[in-house]
Amino acid sequence: MNKEAIIQLEYHLLEAIKKSDLTFLDHILHDDLLFMIPNGSIITKAMDMDSHRAGDMKVDELIPNIETVKIIKDTAIVIVVYETKGSMMGQAIEGKFRYIRVWKKFNHDIKIIGGSCSQIA
Repeated sequence: MNKEAIIQLEYHLLEAIKKSDLTFLDHILHDDLLFMIPNGSIITKAMDMDSHRAGDMKVDELIPNIETVKIIKDTAIVIVVYETKGSMMGQAIEGKFRYIRVWKKFNHDIKIIGGSCSQIA
């Protein structure tokens, strides 16, 4: 695991989110994923996948600024800020959001095992 590989995965994830690429998302999200969304609710991989399948999320703009990538053995912690514009379940979403994502290496795969998102502006 290295910083460059994680950055590439982050950018691939960004494109998958924009396009609701279910194949990539299913592969990259760990089955036991836990993620805290801005309202404090915890979502699972199944919940996230269902949201993409249903078309609940519409992304008009998603501009990343990767702030930190910290590698600790077989785990990476990424902090990224997205300038976001779109909607979720018909509700407009706009602003800057800071994400922390935890990536872990499993044999030959690297998967997201956890994270959190907070609106910062």
